[in-house]
Amino acid sequence: MSQSPWQPISPPKPPRPAKAPLTRERIVDAAMRLIVEHGYDAVSMRKIAQELGTGPASLYAHVANKGELDQLLVDRAAQQMKLSDEPDPANWQEQVKDYMREMLRVMRANPGVARAAIGQVPLVEHAMLSTEKLLAILKAGRLPDQAAAWAADLLPLYVTAVSFEETVQNASNWTPADVERFVGEMRTFFADLPADRFPVTVALATALTAGAGGDERFEFGIQVITAGLASLAEPS
Repeated sequence: MSQSPWQPISPPKPPRPAKAPLTRERIVDAAMRLIVEHGYDAVSMRKIAQELGTGPASLYAHVANKGELDQLLVDRAAQQMKLSDEPDPANWQEQVKDYMREMLRVMRANPGVARAAIGQVPLVEHAMLSTEKLLAILKAGRLPDQAAAWAADLLPLYVTAVSFEETVQNASNWTPADVERFVGEMRTFFADLPADRFPVTVALATALTAGAGGDERFEFGIQVITAGLASLAEPS
């Protein structure tokens, strides 16, 4: 039957907006959102695909596997580091400390990236450029080649460990009052140990529990590491 002339004709449906093409950049964007909002364990190819409104199989045309995704997450964080342009032989120890502080700042801004970085050798552009700058600073300090090479591994490892520990602690959602109570209980535990078996621990109960939740321990670590490196510098 033909349509009645007085029957209203439905307006045409508006065309659906075209999906943005799937790219490696969009995949890393989605992964970074997940890792910051929900932690490293929330990041999987399936969940990234859900974020992007596609299927997991389509991601593998751009990212080979989770290991490559970890590299890309670390590389994205490395892009955010603000580093001095030129190594300064007269100020190289402070430049090393500033490098470590900046790396920790970026990892704190991207909680979960530390977990992606653990066990990784940075092989992507921006992460490698970051390592290149660190090596240049260490060589400006007249460190022997082998010491500079191992230091370029040791320094990021220390920062990554500090950041990862903070991520684990923050996952507990403790308030400052919770932390203060826990530290007080731990201090009491150390102080109440049998003094005949743990004399030094008992004596240092207060020192062992100082600086929790702050940057003092981190600053102590970078001071020790930098002083140790300076002791290896070749004579000018």
